[in-house]
Amino acid sequence: METLQRMANRGSISTGPYDIDNSLKTEADNSEYLSRVISSGGNRKTWTISAWVKRTELVTSDGGTTIFAVNVSGNEGCLLRWSRENSSYYDGIQVDIGAGSTNSRSYTTSLYRDTSAWYHVVLAVDTTQSTATDRFKLYVNGVLITDYASRNNPAQDFDTSNNQAANSCTQHIGAYTSGGTVYGKHSGYFAEVHHIDGTAYAASDFGEFDSDTGIWIPISPSVTYGTNGFYLDFADSGDLGDDESGNGNDFTENNIAAADQATDTPTNNFCTWNPLWVYASQPIISEGATKVRYSDSTDEGAKATMGLTNGKWYWEAKPVGTIGSQYIGIQTDGDSNIASDANSLLNNYTMVINPTGRYYSYSGSLSESSAGQFTSLTTSDWLGIALDMDSSTQTIKYYVNGSLILTRDLISEMQGQTVFPFLVNYENRSFDINFGGYTINTISSAESDENGYGTFEYAPPSGYLAICTKNLAENGG
Repeated sequence: METLQRMANRGSISTGPYDIDNSLKTEADNSEYLSRVISSGGNRKTWTISAWVKRTELVTSDGGTTIFAVNVSGNEGCLLRWSRENSSYYDGIQVDIGAGSTNSRSYTTSLYRDTSAWYHVVLAVDTTQSTATDRFKLYVNGVLITDYASRNNPAQDFDTSNNQAANSCTQHIGAYTSGGTVYGKHSGYFAEVHHIDGTAYAASDFGEFDSDTGIWIPISPSVTYGTNGFYLDFADSGDLGDDESGNGNDFTENNIAAADQATDTPTNNFCTWNPLWVYASQPIISEGATKVRYSDSTDEGAKATMGLTNGKWYWEAKPVGTIGSQYIGIQTDGDSNIASDANSLLNNYTMVINPTGRYYSYSGSLSESSAGQFTSLTTSDWLGIALDMDSSTQTIKYYVNGSLILTRDLISEMQGQTVFPFLVNYENRSFDINFGGYTINTISSAESDENGYGTFEYAPPSGYLAICTKNLAENGG
């Protein structure tokens, strides 16, 4: 836990010297990644890659997930990824420094499994160094990694595959290709990706520790990019592979569209679904941890990454598939095991959607109400949820397409507790959730909260805010 606390940046700084506005969402199921064929030779011995990464899925035995790769074939080439090579260090960081048939592979001892956090990862390579351990340096959130489960340093003056303009060497973000097959596909978000050709920079050239909180935060770097250097800020939704370094080293967008731009960033981290919550039956979480699906006929739950104890908060949901038996609302911190369905839990409040209307459940019992009942909820409708943790009774409100349909006081067991956005679905009955940082659904109106955060279909009610770290830092949570 100490490693998670020290090494995870939750983007909780509300102000700072540098703000990041956009990120790129990648989804492994869709084979979404960026690639660029190296056309001009550069420095193969000395280079740096710096990236902010937020994970939404952990690795499995099926494969590790890629941050940066260059023309990998089997175990060859250069590779920076979350490892899956050995179950003892799944989700550690794997570093391959190689080219052709020669490869030096290392694994960190530390594991990086916090899906609520942004990680800043810097790999600086300089094989000209006489000291073997100086030939590559790996930093995570400003900390130089010195503990490795296995470390293999490249030979002095070794020429890596990176910056090689031969053999169709290709730089990749979020996956890598070999023989026409895509491997190591990443699910999560990328922000502020820098590549430097010819210089090995330290993490302190890209970030600093905040003087008040000690949290690692980004700064505007002053670097020399070199021939194959690039800077991806993901600010242009119409060209998410656009290089802003001035070199014009643009990337090809593979299965990536304008809708994959997000505002969930290291300087404003948004709430998402958290795969680390363990339920009796686990859901499949995807699309930037905003989409929840199920592969069997059991009720399965999902809980969010951010808990709330005070303040007023808003999020949206869009029903998907068959309408019916869809539970959506909030749950307390301690509840994490669903025996059969949401009603088996004491401390939760959910509105339950059925084909002809709605009813609400709480404290282990069901109570149905016809007041404000709607009869035609469809997959075209937007459901808004507004949680007030500041009122004397604390309330939850539900809206359909901007119109209030239900207001309920929270049960006494929930008042004064930390609660999390929560849902339970059955088979293909589900919700796509919009916490404001990213959604797979098209937003036509692009409404924000009163602080200007989040992108919603309907404007949050007055005083209600998106669940993101800038709002949490300034308004409590």
